[in-house]
Amino acid sequence: MNSGQTQFQASCHCGAVRFQVRLTEGLGSARRCNCSYCSMRGAVAVTAAVGDLTITAGEEWLTLYQFNTMQAKHYFCSKCGIYTHHQRRSNPDEYSVNAACLDGVSPFDFPEVPVNEGRSHPCDRPAGSGPDIAGYLRYFPLTADWKPR
Repeated sequence: MNSGQTQFQASCHCGAVRFQVRLTEGLGSARRCNCSYCSMRGAVAVTAAVGDLTITAGEEWLTLYQFNTMQAKHYFCSKCGIYTHHQRRSNPDEYSVNAACLDGVSPFDFPEVPVNEGRSHPCDRPAGSGPDIAGYLRYFPLTADWKPR
């Protein structure tokens, strides 16, 4: 994984939906969220400007899911069910993109990922009234000499 890379080809699990994307901050924007939806979805997301994501195949397979305020637009492949990206409620000019959809990237490539505080959405609270980060998730791959405790 090249953390400075910004241009990616991407697809859902079955390959029906394909897209290309330019990430605003490369893979440095990787994060998770603890809102009710993201907690269940579990994806690591990275950021792209709305104009920097182009569906190249399978747009007809994308399904839109919205809930609560109906402002965020979550897209997933209706064939395999994989979440590909969403237009953010906190910044409608940006997409969050499922890092696992990016060619050559796995969510396990990130040793530590910040978790945004989404249970109290930033749009629903006064600025500075609470933390933006709820915590961090870490991944420690096992080594050959690992033994259970």
